[in-house]
Amino acid sequence: MVPIINLFMKTTLQNSIRPAFSFLVLLIFKMLNLQGQDYLISFAGTGASTSVDSVKIENLTQGTKLKMKGSDILHLMGTTGIETILGDETGNITFYPNPMKDQARMQFVLPEPGETSVTLFDISGRKIAQTRDLLSRGEHIYGIKGIKEGLYIVGISSRGYSYSGRFISSGSQSAVVKIIYENTLTLQEKQSDSKGTNEEKVMQYITGDRLLLKGISTIHSTIVTDVPAASKTITFNFIPCTDKDGNNYSIVQIGSAKGSDDSKAVQTWMAENLKTTKINDGTPIDNITDASAWSSLYTPAYCIYDNNSANKNLYGVLYNWYAVQTGKLCPSGWHVFTDDDWKTLEKNIPGDFDANRLKETGTAHWPAPNSSSTNATGFTALPGGHRTNLGSFLAKGSNGQFWSSTEYSYTNAWNRGITYEFSEVLRKDNSKICGYSVRCLKD
Repeated sequence: MVPIINLFMKTTLQNSIRPAFSFLVLLIFKMLNLQGQDYLISFAGTGASTSVDSVKIENLTQGTKLKMKGSDILHLMGTTGIETILGDETGNITFYPNPMKDQARMQFVLPEPGETSVTLFDISGRKIAQTRDLLSRGEHIYGIKGIKEGLYIVGISSRGYSYSGRFISSGSQSAVVKIIYENTLTLQEKQSDSKGTNEEKVMQYITGDRLLLKGISTIHSTIVTDVPAASKTITFNFIPCTDKDGNNYSIVQIGSAKGSDDSKAVQTWMAENLKTTKINDGTPIDNITDASAWSSLYTPAYCIYDNNSANKNLYGVLYNWYAVQTGKLCPSGWHVFTDDDWKTLEKNIPGDFDANRLKETGTAHWPAPNSSSTNATGFTALPGGHRTNLGSFLAKGSNGQFWSSTEYSYTNAWNRGITYEFSEVLRKDNSKICGYSVRCLKD
C-alpha cells in the first residue's frame, strides 16, 4: 500500500512539473518555428544590367511594403521570437554593420539607470556570452567580437525593461566571443563607420506568404513574385522596355522554361499599361478629347480617361484599335498581344486560370473587399476603365479592358476584360472605335 503522504507528494510534484514541461515544449516549438521562418534574401541582376540599385517589396498576403537598396539583405523574420516567447517588451536595438563580419557595434537607449544585463544567444537559444554593467539613463554602445557565421539574438534586461534584437554574422571566427562596453564611440563615428556596408532590412513574414519584388537598375525594372521557403538569391532579368516618349516600363516574366511544350514558353509582359503618345517610328498619335470626334474616327487615336492628365501615370492611356493596327504602338521589339498570346498566358498559370491571379491586391484602386485577388503572376492589372464607341468614359475603378491585336471582323476586334464582379477574364469582340488599355508582349 502506498502511503498517502507519498502519493500526495508525487501528485504535487507532477502538477508542478507539468506547467514547466509545457512551457519548455512551447518554447522549443516556437524557437523551431522561428528557425523555419527566418530567411535571408539577397539580390542580383542579369540581362541589360548586372547591378540592382533598389528593390521594392510587397507582401501580397499581409499587405505590407518595404523599400531597400539592392545591395542590402532582406531578412524575412517570423512573427515569433525569443522576446515573444518570454513575454518581454521589445525595444529598439541598432546593429552596425548588419550583417557583420569580424565585429559589430550595438546601440540602444536605456530609459532608466540601473544594473543592465546584455546576453547573446544563437538561433537555437543557447547563451553564447553575457555581461553585466551599471549603466546610466541614455544611449549606450557595445562592441561584439568573435562571432561565427549565423543568426544571433541579443537580449537586454534592466530594472523591468527588456529589449531584444537580431543580427547576422557572415564571419568565420571561432575566437572567444566578447561583448565590450564602448562609452567613447560617438553617433557621428557610428554613421561614418556604417557607410558603404550592406545592411539587413527586416520584414515580417509567415511561411507561405507571397512576395512581389520589384528590382530597379537605372531605367530598367523587373517584377518577380515568390513564396520563399529558404534563404536564397533572387535574380532580376532586366530587359529594356522604353517607348518613344521616353517612358520606361516594368516587366514581368510569366511561365516556365521547363519542358518542350512551346505553348507554355516563358512570356515577357509589360507589368503596367502603355502610355505612349507616339508610335515607335516617332509619329505622333492624335489625342482626341471630344466625344463626337472620337465616335466618328477611323484612324489611330488615344485619349486619357476623363481627359484628366492625372490618370495617365497610373492607368496609362486608352487607344482605339486603329492605333493597335499600326503594328508600331509598342516599343521596338515588343507587340500588342494576340488572341493566341493570351491563351498561352492562360496555360502558363498553374491551376485554374482566373483574373484574381492578374489583379493588383488591396483596395487602393480596385473596390473593396478585393479579398480574392492574389496578383500571383505580378501582372498587376488595374481598373483603368474604357471609352465607348460613342465617346463616353466608363468604369474606371471597376474594370480594365485590354486590346488584342487580333481582328474579329471588319468593325470589331478581340479584347480581354478584367472586372471586379467576375473571377474570370472576359473574352469579347468589341467595336474598333472603343478606347482600351494596352499591354505589350516581348517579341
